[in-house]
Amino acid sequence: MAAGRSILIVEDDAAVQEVLADHLAEEHGFIIFTAATLAEAEKIIAGEGRVFDAVILDVGMPDGDGRDFCADLRRQGHKMPVILLTGRDAECDVVRGFSSGANDYIAKPFRLKELLARLRALWRAFESSDEATFSLGPFTFRPSKKLLHDSVNDRRIRLTDKEVAILRYLYRSDANRVDREKLLVEIWGQNADVNTHTLETHIYRLRQKIEPDPRFPSLLVFERGGYRLNLPGKSAGEA
Repeated sequence: MAAGRSILIVEDDAAVQEVLADHLAEEHGFIIFTAATLAEAEKIIAGEGRVFDAVILDVGMPDGDGRDFCADLRRQGHKMPVILLTGRDAECDVVRGFSSGANDYIAKPFRLKELLARLRALWRAFESSDEATFSLGPFTFRPSKKLLHDSVNDRRIRLTDKEVAILRYLYRSDANRVDREKLLVEIWGQNADVNTHTLETHIYRLRQKIEPDPRFPSLLVFERGGYRLNLPGKSAGEA
C-alpha cells in the first residue's frame, strides 16, 4: 500500500514541507504535490484533474486556517483522508480539527514513521468504506456506485459486482502482479464450481469496457501467470 498514491502536502514551513515531501516520495514512492498557501492548494485540487489519495494539511497557514479549508473540502464533496498538522494540541483545538472533517490530528513536532503508520491506517479504513474513490488511469473509480468515470471524455462505465471486486483487489495490490489462482480465491472464495476460465471471462469483459484497444491491454495487464493494474507512478514488483 504505497507506490503510486498521490498526496497533497499543504505546509508553509519550507523545511517541514521539504522533509515530508522527500521522505514520502523518495523512500515510499508516493506522488507528491506541495502547496505553501491554501489558495495554491485549492488551485492544485481544482486543476490537477486527479483524485488525491490524502491531504496532509497544516492548521496555521498564512492565508487562513487549515481546519476551515478542510471543512470546505468536505462541503465540496472531497472524501479523501485528511491529516491535520499543528503546533496546538489543546483539547479544544483537537475537537475543532475533527469537527472540520479531518480524519486525524498530529501535533508538531511529529515522527515521520508515526505519520506514515497513521496514513496507512486511514487508507485501510477508507478503502473499505462506501465513500472510497480511486484513480485508475483515465478513470475515477467509485466502487460503491459500481462506476468508472472518464471525465475527459464524459464517459461513465457501469461495472458488475465481480468487476468491482477485481479492480478493487488489484488496486490494493498496487503495481504488484496477483496470480490467477490467488485472484480467483480472493474474488470467488473456495468454490469448486469456479475455475480460472471464469476469471478469464470476467477479465475479458472488463477489458472490453476499460481498454482503448482490448487486443493490446495497457491498463489491466497480464504478466507471468497473473494480473496487475498498470497505473502512473507505480512500479511493478513481485506479488
